[in-house]
Amino acid sequence: MLNLIKFNPRIWFLLGFMSCFLMLSVGAYFQFVEEMEPCPLCISQRIAILITGLVFLIAAIHNPKASGIKIYSIIGTITALCGAAIPIRHVWIQNLPTDEVPECGPGLGYVFENFPLTETLKLMLNGSGECADVLWTFLGLSIPGWTLVAFLGLATLSLLQRWNIPPVVSQNGESE
Repeated sequence: MLNLIKFNPRIWFLLGFMSCFLMLSVGAYFQFVEEMEPCPLCISQRIAILITGLVFLIAAIHNPKASGIKIYSIIGTITALCGAAIPIRHVWIQNLPTDEVPECGPGLGYVFENFPLTETLKLMLNGSGECADVLWTFLGLSIPGWTLVAFLGLATLSLLQRWNIPPVVSQNGESE
């Protein structure tokens, strides 16, 4: 089965980066064209997508050998799984009963200007009442639901790179 997807790891890391770029582009489309203002958890998800994408881009540019591929695959998997934790919380907030939804807080611009960084990060990761709004769905999943699917796909793609290491060719031309 894994032989069917065995390509140059650089290509797979580049595909992971392009997937992250596409996700950020879709987020920008929703924000600037559809005028859907992102909530604190949406912004946190975008940051996690950016970090995961940077790991994939660095791996693709570096084009490492076997040990480097293993390291990049572990780092990519960790960043994608940490990123997946954010949409899990977001989906949970969206599915809370109305009376249990957290209160809406001040806007992020105000928070960045008037609160310490630790409080700002706490607000961004905890979410607020505006995070409970479901503004778009496709096939029954909201934007955070699809983001969770994407993060899990990126984690799988990254993890599979551990088995996608090209064989070492000895000086006499034989695979080791």
